[in-house]
Amino acid sequence: MIKAGIIGATGYAGAELVRLLTAHKDVEICWYGSRSYIDQKYAAVYQNMFQIVEDVCKSDDLEQLAEEVDVIFTATPQGYLASILNEGILSKAKVIDISADYRIKDVEVYEQWYGIEHKSAQFIPEAVYGLCEINREKIKGARLIANPGCYPTCSTLSIYPLVKEGLIDPSTIIIDAKSGTSGAGRGAKVDNLYCEVNENIKAYGVAGHRHTPEIEEQLSYAAGEPVMINFTPHLVPMNRGILVTAYASLKKEVSYEEVRAAYDKYYENEKFVRVLDKDVCPQTKWVEGSNYVDVNFKIDPRTKRVIMMGAMDNLVKGAAGQAMQNMNLLFGLPESEGLDLVPMFP
Repeated sequence: MIKAGIIGATGYAGAELVRLLTAHKDVEICWYGSRSYIDQKYAAVYQNMFQIVEDVCKSDDLEQLAEEVDVIFTATPQGYLASILNEGILSKAKVIDISADYRIKDVEVYEQWYGIEHKSAQFIPEAVYGLCEINREKIKGARLIANPGCYPTCSTLSIYPLVKEGLIDPSTIIIDAKSGTSGAGRGAKVDNLYCEVNENIKAYGVAGHRHTPEIEEQLSYAAGEPVMINFTPHLVPMNRGILVTAYASLKKEVSYEEVRAAYDKYYENEKFVRVLDKDVCPQTKWVEGSNYVDVNFKIDPRTKRVIMMGAMDNLVKGAAGQAMQNMNLLFGLPESEGLDLVPMFP
């Protein structure tokens, strides 16, 4: 059995990790870390775990945790892991970080966009960006996984094949994205109150959202040149889900079959990326509760542009499910183990 510990187990991403790992036949959760609920029963925080999880919440002592488990998941605010990670911890346990601390290779870019000093930049070069469909082989041998952000996962997977195959001009990419409120975390914030969110949709982080450089970095690798994008996220009144609609200019006139072939080239054998049938647009309701990303595209010959679309569950493929997918790769398990989740409907 793989022994796992979770720091931040009582946040939304942490709770989703608990739900998924509890059902994983090869994993035992040994540590439910939560600074806010130390010594309280986990099931008292999340009643859905009543008579399923009997453990109490523990501290965030990573040094002790590394002595007791094989893998540590950190579902924590930006800057937390970077402030305490050391060689001793990494020498004893694999670390899968769900924050942004090790996603961006240029530490100056990280510090500029997140407004904090990176305390352990020496580990950035070895951290592997955990987008399994693209970095699978690198992930297998890593000690430190930077679990991708939710918007970057959906955006990158929706756009990647056309950038990689040179079918679009990457300098023209515009991403319009929408997310449910769980993406903002479980902390009490006025903007996330029911009356603020219900019957409303709003843009936020306009021209300055922190996921922008992460998306740009991944698309730059695909393009083989620096890529700069416009990325605008929106908050919508639902619990879960992300919908990405991205636009870019085509480099040449293309047929549906040519573009479809590009998607099939990269995703035909990917279990968790579903390229939909022609003219079927991705919808969040068809991926909720699952690790699937549904993608598709539409060519607009009038404007010589292509619209690329993607939908996924921000808490599963966008956080906990992807983290577990990475764990499976790290420990030589079938990548989909514990993740054969049929999307929930209604």
